[in-house]
Amino acid sequence: MSFYDERILPWLIDRAMRQHQLRPYREQAIAAAAGRTLEIGVGSGLNLSLYGGAVASLCGIDPSLALLQLARRQRKSIGRGILLVAATAEQLPFPAGRFETVVSTWTLCSIPDPAKALAEIRRVLAPGGRFLFVEHGLAPEPAVARWQHWLTPGWRRVAGGCHLDRKIDDLISAAGFELRAGNTGYIRGPKPWTFLYRGQAVKPPPAVARRQAERHL
Repeated sequence: MSFYDERILPWLIDRAMRQHQLRPYREQAIAAAAGRTLEIGVGSGLNLSLYGGAVASLCGIDPSLALLQLARRQRKSIGRGILLVAATAEQLPFPAGRFETVVSTWTLCSIPDPAKALAEIRRVLAPGGRFLFVEHGLAPEPAVARWQHWLTPGWRRVAGGCHLDRKIDDLISAAGFELRAGNTGYIRGPKPWTFLYRGQAVKPPPAVARRQAERHL
């Protein structure tokens, strides 16, 4: 790992994610978390203080040891038991059906294999479990989307693998989730970076999942 990736990038990510305008979107996503909860891409722990009493247990994973160290400092100030694990979303170290809720905020953009990560999220969710998300991604305007496609190769090299042009709702649906309560739209800032996908997706019960699979045969 380069000096930039190990020492500079985690600090830049922490600073960028601390933008005041992002907090309401975090709060809205996390408000629905309940039961045994997993946060993927926990980063520096900016979401940890937002989880309420409905959350029975909380675990956060991140591949960055530097960001996890920042998250541990955040955990100390909260005073509740939170398990922090160094892991990637593509290989979650948990048994199937372990969680009732999985949370992702500004994470799917930077995962190398989002389809594999979403398959893992679906695996560790109990039937009927919810995936709560707020992510940025591909804009519907062709002119903005062209800029996103053009910028992404260079941007991901300096921004920890972040892609500007992933169509988040399609990725989630393709992973076998039922999308519910979804919203999209721009927030303040340059359009290639600020088109958000927000909402909830549910892991269907086994019978429904079988019917979905049969339709795609």
